[in-house]
Amino acid sequence: MLETEGFAVRTFRSATALLNAGDMPSADCYVIDYKMLDINGIQLAGRLRKFDRDVPVILITGYPDKNISTRAAAAGVKDVVLKPLLLDENLVKCIRRAVQDRRGR
Repeated sequence: MLETEGFAVRTFRSATALLNAGDMPSADCYVIDYKMLDINGIQLAGRLRKFDRDVPVILITGYPDKNISTRAAAAGVKDVVLKPLLLDENLVKCIRRAVQDRRGR
């Protein structure tokens, strides 16, 4: 879906795979799931922002929980997008806005 919108996408099978990828891959934006096998998306967002304080992180979740949104905001997550994501224009808009904001700095 994101490739058809013109984004270059790189995927990792787990948070650990991303964190152990050698040099931390640079990105204009990270889109991560809240629920993963090794750590949750909020924990991963915190670790990613240690490498690059300004990198925007968008969290995807199937759990519309205010506690998740509050913790995500405290971890520096730019947006929380709810699943399902079938042809979700909201996700694309969030990514575009995050990338534009980052490049505008």
